[in-house]
Amino acid sequence: MKFLLSYAAMLVVPLLLILITAILLTIVYHGDVQSLESAYGSKFESMEESDTRDLIKHTFMQNKELLTDPVFLNDLSADMLKKNTSIYIRTDHKALYASDDLLLKKGLIDSLPDFKQAGTHNESFREKYNNDWYQIAQFDLLSKDAEPVSIFLVSKIDPLVQFVRTFFPILFLSTVVVLLLTHTLLTTYMSRRIIRPLLELRKAARMVTDGELDFKVEISGKDELGQLGMAFEEMRSRLQESIQVQQQYENNRKELITNISHDLKTPITAIKGYVDGILEGIADSPEKTEKYMRTIAAKAGEMDHLIDELFLYSKLDMQKLPFSFESVPILPFLNDWADELKVELEKQKVDLQIDMDGGEAAKVAVDRDSFRRVLGNIIQNSLKYMDKPNKKITVSTRIENHALTLAIGDNGPGVPSEAAEHIFERFYRAEQSRNTKTGGSGLGLAIAKQIIVEHGGTIYADSQEGEGMVIRIVLPIEEEALVHAENDTDRRR
Repeated sequence: MKFLLSYAAMLVVPLLLILITAILLTIVYHGDVQSLESAYGSKFESMEESDTRDLIKHTFMQNKELLTDPVFLNDLSADMLKKNTSIYIRTDHKALYASDDLLLKKGLIDSLPDFKQAGTHNESFREKYNNDWYQIAQFDLLSKDAEPVSIFLVSKIDPLVQFVRTFFPILFLSTVVVLLLTHTLLTTYMSRRIIRPLLELRKAARMVTDGELDFKVEISGKDELGQLGMAFEEMRSRLQESIQVQQQYENNRKELITNISHDLKTPITAIKGYVDGILEGIADSPEKTEKYMRTIAAKAGEMDHLIDELFLYSKLDMQKLPFSFESVPILPFLNDWADELKVELEKQKVDLQIDMDGGEAAKVAVDRDSFRRVLGNIIQNSLKYMDKPNKKITVSTRIENHALTLAIGDNGPGVPSEAAEHIFERFYRAEQSRNTKTGGSGLGLAIAKQIIVEHGGTIYADSQEGEGMVIRIVLPIEEEALVHAENDTDRRR
């Protein structure tokens, strides 16, 4: 309401001030409004037709000798020129008298109409001369000698003044109506552009206060309110996202505690069982006691390994694990790692197939120890689940799109394609068994993903159930080595 009243005041107050100022100026310069009207008439108006009739009736009709009296005619012409009107008197196509200004307008005088009938007043007409318009009144009468005489009153017309005089009331009313209508429309439009968005923002703020964030602020535009609406919507979206992330963190924390509890409880239960067996004398021989102790040590080692994995994952998740990156020729590095791996796999009767063609000059910024941990975790994950008589692991590389792709595959049981994108989540297993003999800590691939992300790369898996799995690591190649690496690859091809 205040907004609308202020807009109305912006219309009314200026109009009142203009009116008061006009009245005051009139009083100061002319004494009263009537004086202003007289001044206006003397400067801009020509003689009215009623005045001309009276002039003819009381002057020339009653005293026709005045038609040839030059002194009277000169005085009359001087007075009428103040009314912006000139006199021309003609008889039998001869001029009896003409105002001085008409003597210079021969063409206008020659175009005046002939005598028609004595005692008649012809309707005023307009005539154009030298791009100027003139209003002409004609009066026909007989002189004292009964000669036909025509009296012409010629008034120069100001088109603008004439138009204003004729249409001033309509123009004034039209201006007021247009002004009021325009002001009303603009006020309504601006009210909708301002008040409605403000009401929408107030409603949105109340919803946020009540904890309801599942909505969208519908305020568009590039003005200040539109920008405010966009900023509020961004704030709401980020707040909602923050709450969702916080909720996800809380769910992950609960899930993590549950998983840790489960994975720790299994070896602890086994340790307690074997300790009780020793204390109760079930291990009644040195051989059995040694077996129990070795089992206890193995379970304790599993617990220690799980705790180490949890600690490492926690540091990676909080980005508190320091990395020592260095520019490493990646192909020699991978060949050295593959040679070491081949020796270990031969002991487990696993066939290793290597196809590395990434370019000798290709260099990648890696942390050697962390990257080796990634490779080790992937290999360990493959070995855990291999179920075929002829076990096989493949390692291959290629350079594509300014990046090195390292693929490590196996011929294990694989996982369903819909489960492949989840295997890098912590404690995720495609099989629901929590047996640590095959499942491990459940953090190996999650740790690998965190490390690769810190290296600026990506890791993903392709798998078909029953046919094995391929895990691909994509790392960016340093720019100065990229051209040499591509040239090396082209030469080998």
